[in-house]
Amino acid sequence: QVQLVESGGGLVQAGGSLRLSCATSGRTFSNYRMGWFRQAPGKEREFVAAITWSDGTTFYADSMKGRFTISRDNAKNTLYLQMNSLKPEDTAVYFCAAQYSGSYYRSQSYRYWGQGTQVTVSS
Repeated sequence: QVQLVESGGGLVQAGGSLRLSCATSGRTFSNYRMGWFRQAPGKEREFVAAITWSDGTTFYADSMKGRFTISRDNAKNTLYLQMNSLKPEDTAVYFCAAQYSGSYYRSQSYRYWGQGTQVTVSS
């Protein structure tokens, strides 16, 4: 059974940092692209960042460039999202996901999803 399990969310003040983790199991994702998405109340799910598991190529939404860093640990089968200089508008549920093919920024092209972790940034 494929599982993606996010952790690391929480409450942080504006300007602070958090590191999200996504532990994967149930299959190998070496041929997949992994992504982070987020969804705020009343808003659509939004692309944050993605990484190609095999070669580490990264992709970011423009608003996250320079503040967020996506990475993976092959030995631990774990995906990370380092978030710095957090803003109140970053408040959302953050999801990790895996896709075999398709556009990296389209949530519809991702096959496997985690349950999400809440990130709340206070002003």
